Amino acid sequence: MHELSLGTWWIHWASVVEWLAAIVLIQRRFPGPRFAGASLFGLAMIPALISAMAACTWHLYDNSESLRWLVTLQAFTTLIGNCCLALAAANSHAESRPASPVLEEQ
Repeated sequence: MHELSLGTWWIHWASVVEWLAAIVLIQRRFPGPRFAGASLFGLAMIPALISAMAACTWHLYDNSESLRWLVTLQAFTTLIGNCCLALAAANSHAESRPASPVLEEQ
């Protein structure tokens, strides 16, 4: 555990807590199918949480070469998480727009 400074450890673990709290708060605040768009954000955050946990685990074991696969997992879940969050944002944006524009007659 000596590979990282205390401040860096704080940031790593705080990000895990932050992702967990955000997922739980979103799911509690917007339950059920009525808020499907908001619930997608909570689900889309799970890969980012896995990524943060993978980074913490690898550093916890002093960047062990036998756990090098965690770096690949972390990179992959970061990519997937970013794509999922982008799709959730696009879905939320699409849901917030009117279904069809009403043209006023002159």
